[in-house]
Amino acid sequence: MAQDGKEEEKKKKVGGFRTIPFILANEFCDRFATTGFQANMITYLTQELHMALVPASNTLTNFTGMASLTPIVGAVIADSFAGRFWTITVGSIIYQLGMISLTLSAVLPALRPPPCAPHQTCLGASAWQVGALYVSLFFTSLGSGGIRPCVVAFGADQFELYSSRSSMKTSNYFNWYYFSMGIATLLALTVVVYIQDNVGWGWGLGLPTIAMAISVVAFVIGYPLYRCLKPGGSPLTRLLQVVVAAFRKRKTTRPTDSSLLYENRELDANISATGRLLHTDQFKFFDRAAIVTPGDNYESGHPNLWKISTVHRVEELKSITRMLPIWSVGILIASSSHQSTFAIQQARSMDRHLTRSFQIPPASMSIFTILTLLIGIVLYDRVFVPTVRRFTKNPAGISYLLRMGIGLAIAVLATVISALVEIKRKSVASAHDLIHQPQSIIPISVFWLVPQYCLHGLAEAFMSVGHLEFLYDQSPESMRSTAAALFWLAISAGSYLNTLVVSLVHKYTGKDRNWLPDRNLNEGRLECYYWLVTGLQVLNLVYYMACAWFYTYKPLEVLGPESPQKQTNGGDLEGQIQLSRTEACKDVEKDEVVS
Repeated sequence: MAQDGKEEEKKKKVGGFRTIPFILANEFCDRFATTGFQANMITYLTQELHMALVPASNTLTNFTGMASLTPIVGAVIADSFAGRFWTITVGSIIYQLGMISLTLSAVLPALRPPPCAPHQTCLGASAWQVGALYVSLFFTSLGSGGIRPCVVAFGADQFELYSSRSSMKTSNYFNWYYFSMGIATLLALTVVVYIQDNVGWGWGLGLPTIAMAISVVAFVIGYPLYRCLKPGGSPLTRLLQVVVAAFRKRKTTRPTDSSLLYENRELDANISATGRLLHTDQFKFFDRAAIVTPGDNYESGHPNLWKISTVHRVEELKSITRMLPIWSVGILIASSSHQSTFAIQQARSMDRHLTRSFQIPPASMSIFTILTLLIGIVLYDRVFVPTVRRFTKNPAGISYLLRMGIGLAIAVLATVISALVEIKRKSVASAHDLIHQPQSIIPISVFWLVPQYCLHGLAEAFMSVGHLEFLYDQSPESMRSTAAALFWLAISAGSYLNTLVVSLVHKYTGKDRNWLPDRNLNEGRLECYYWLVTGLQVLNLVYYMACAWFYTYKPLEVLGPESPQKQTNGGDLEGQIQLSRTEACKDVEKDEVVS
């Protein structure tokens, strides 16, 4: 009894909300630095390094794509052997090295070409100066791979997910995680960009570098407080083992009684700390991997996992398979984010005066999206959830699937508004004979664009946060970093899908009335493009509703102090959870040394 009391006291000393400031500080500074770099980096490359527009644009596109793909690598490393804490720490240090080298290139004259002389051709960056730039961007992209997939999962790990109180706290955490990213983006688009344009690139790049250094120190200081999960081995290897074992036994008769399938709690202990996945009747072919047959074990008696898998490991594969259709919905939402690019061109042609002498920069209109996102998250967390909770009895207010559906519906409305505003803008231009004058300012206020910007922010508050929470909650516990990486992979895939759709529309909508003309937006048919996107979003919404309707939550046997309890959707279990591999980070390391 005394020993149990000490163990319980130890668990209470780690995890919880007190760890979140250390964790979110790291993600805040990563987002602050990333946005501060990317928002104005094209200006730095073209004006400071004197790169041509196309090579500069391609450079940023390539490294941005890489930064969205490296989280998959970082997630596999974290889930396989390194653990989330050390993956975040090492990733942050690598990111810091990239930021330092990029800042040095802006400060040291030797790392950039000389300023342009009047009436002379600018001297471009030398090969080694461009090489130094590439090394800096490579380090930042590589470092992001260790930070992005692990921070959100590591923060959620600080709560015991399957109790009603902790479930509510976890839902709050996802809201505040996205809120911190929004604040960081807002500060970067205002403060950092202003410093870069008006003070200098040394401070403009140095400020995010200093902030990142502080965040690394703060994150490491919180080390004794964190609850860490021991990595359970390569998740990709386990999934492949299930597929291979099922294929080998494809001709074996599957038993009608699922209790005859192979179970081994000792074998699964390191990958089922918060509970054991129970058998489901979906994807029955994979159940063949758990059929017990002669020759499944080595001579030593240990199971050959390429011939037989436990029910828990089979259900891990089933869980990931079930998640993929709903995960894919986020790709089209991410691909719709390019609408802000066309909205900037619309804003440039409209009356942007706040006073006689001050105009709103076209790119600054995105602040309305970020502000709506921030306000929406706060109102959702503090007003909407407590009100709805009284009726639904759900600690989170509504399920993340319903939250995602609401976000998708709002996104459709935002695109419809975008099309209607474009029709209005062009009608005013036509009434004043400005259709063929792309440089002229159309006498219509830029604030006509505010509703669509705000609706996009509100849609993100519902869809993106719900999407992230869904991926974390429904993924197997040993694959949560990998699931978080899928969130960023959807954004990356959406960006490439955006490029494909825009290119096809531009290529096949003719030369005379091209929907997306190269020079004069007034002569195009941008509203038709918006209607096309609206149609795709409606199809996406219908597809999502079908997936959500037939979706089966993962059934989990939560291990309590006396008896196991069944959990299907993270509901209101109050039983204590036996965290067999959840301890303070320093205690985990001691256990590993002893073993």
